[in-house]
Amino acid sequence: MSETTTPKLLTSDDLFAMPYSKRVDRWLFRGELRESKVTKRNPNHSGATANLSFLLGVWLKKQPKPRGKVFDGEAYFRIRKDPETNVGVDVALASAAQVALLKKKSTYVEGPPILAIEVLSPNDKQQDISDAIEEYLDCGVKQFWIVDPVAETVIVHRPNAEPLLYTRSQTLPGGDDLPGFSCPVAEIFEN
Repeated sequence: MSETTTPKLLTSDDLFAMPYSKRVDRWLFRGELRESKVTKRNPNHSGATANLSFLLGVWLKKQPKPRGKVFDGEAYFRIRKDPETNVGVDVALASAAQVALLKKKSTYVEGPPILAIEVLSPNDKQQDISDAIEEYLDCGVKQFWIVDPVAETVIVHRPNAEPLLYTRSQTLPGGDDLPGFSCPVAEIFEN
């Protein structure tokens, strides 16, 4: 009779206690440690994240206070507590309530962002992307955008809705979750 051992589920504290690595990105997915090679950044990826942060930032400044905050550069969010899922997001919009809870030494934002954006890069694996879509929406993310800088498209995922594809010639709406936000998709990919 063979015994199967259940892997030890980790917490955010366990994750952030690990030594920093320049070679490996780490995150928790339902308490299990996941690792991948550090994404090789490139001008298309960083340009898209910069443009998205700018476009969302301009829109956010026009919103009434208290307002949330735009994060970029793999900001960590703990989107699930039991078991923990702790993810780095390329660009994210946190709520005003989430921002109010942040302390100077916070290592992650508590709870799912309103909007999470993944800008695809050459190292991304389809299984990780599929898992992310399911987990983000299950945890309460209102919108999850998959931005492809090569195809110059955005796929918008929302809970209980079919994904919507927007191409360079279309305008990306914010919908009810981002009232008044819209931008031409082409602006995301401009130099």
